[in-house]
Amino acid sequence: MTRLDRLQQHVSDTGRPVRVALVGAGQMGRGLAAQVGRIPGLDLAVAVDVDAGRAADALAAAGHTTPETDTGRAGEALDAGRGLALTSFAALPELDVDVVVEATGVPEIGARVAETAMGGGKHVVMLNVETDVTVGLALADIARRNGVVYSIADGDEPVCAKELVDFAHELAFDVVCAGKGKNNPFIPTATPASCTAEAERKGMNPKMLASFQDGSKTMIEMAALANATGLPPDVVGMHGVTASVPELTRTLVPVADGGVLSAPGRVDYAFGPAPGVFVVVTSDDATVREEMTYLSMGEGPNFVLYRPFHLASIEAPRTIVTTVLDGTPALQAAHWVAEVVAVAKQDLAPGDVLQGIGGDHVRGMTYPAAEADSLLLLGLAEGATVTRPVRAGEPVPADAVEVVDSTIARLRAVQDAAR
Repeated sequence: MTRLDRLQQHVSDTGRPVRVALVGAGQMGRGLAAQVGRIPGLDLAVAVDVDAGRAADALAAAGHTTPETDTGRAGEALDAGRGLALTSFAALPELDVDVVVEATGVPEIGARVAETAMGGGKHVVMLNVETDVTVGLALADIARRNGVVYSIADGDEPVCAKELVDFAHELAFDVVCAGKGKNNPFIPTATPASCTAEAERKGMNPKMLASFQDGSKTMIEMAALANATGLPPDVVGMHGVTASVPELTRTLVPVADGGVLSAPGRVDYAFGPAPGVFVVVTSDDATVREEMTYLSMGEGPNFVLYRPFHLASIEAPRTIVTTVLDGTPALQAAHWVAEVVAVAKQDLAPGDVLQGIGGDHVRGMTYPAAEADSLLLLGLAEGATVTRPVRAGEPVPADAVEVVDSTIARLRAVQDAAR
């Protein structure tokens, strides 16, 4: 049976569709809402956003044009298939939904939503990789204790790349490097103001676009892949070579093979093979290498497996389905080999209150975990107060700021204590 066939069987067995609650109805959330509305057996039952209009619009995209807004009538509304539009996620544990999808992109909100939903027995699918790279192990532990699934969503590069890593391992290949392509050069000093015009043309949030341009998003995605697979970054910031897909077998390979890596088994990114994901593999078996060459995969000894697309929120419903049907995550932190550190975009002075990811003050940089112990994590930066000067371009020392007392900071402390 296909996954869709199995979903229809599940609907027949339970007597209702799989009910999805979406938190965050921005660009990513709206895309997911529209796609969920097209898949038989899935129902976007609840949409939550601080902007009530956006929550209603997300439900409309999924086919619900007259949603309820009163949680006191939630049961009636859900049973009638009208949907529920809310401005707070506080009621999620009590609602009769199966999966909560977190799509805000804000680390603190992601941590609150995930902890609240899983504490109420709901599965959580994250489009918010920003939260995961900060407290992914802690959230995975909460999921286990509550008998639910916590997963990063299909369609984002970490999951798509991990699928290739798993495929390579299943075929007994050795993974040399796994990563993603990047199609635009980084602008380390990008801010919402510098991105406003382009963001308006693309229908994006300027802060989100700034996080792409300053490199934070790439650093976050590759750290998530590292912590799921156990493949660490090779150096601070990774190498970020410029290469075509075939050239990856000569660049993102060990120095001994003419490349840039200090050793095989790393995560990295490359300018050129975008918007896809890749895995460079090798085999110590001469017959396998000969067969790969015969199959037009290159001359060896290294070969590249390449997926030339990732469909972001359009693919995310696949994770919703497998979460419910199989009880397994698409991607979840299982190791802790990478951190994303806050690096100053401008000179920071005592008293400055830091904006978060994609803001004016800091950008993200992937570090090997062992090298990041004394540095401020990007996911904890928002709202932190600078207590001593930090020069532009320098990583922000953890003791140069006062971090906000928050859910994500508390979960990070729990995670650190358990390691």
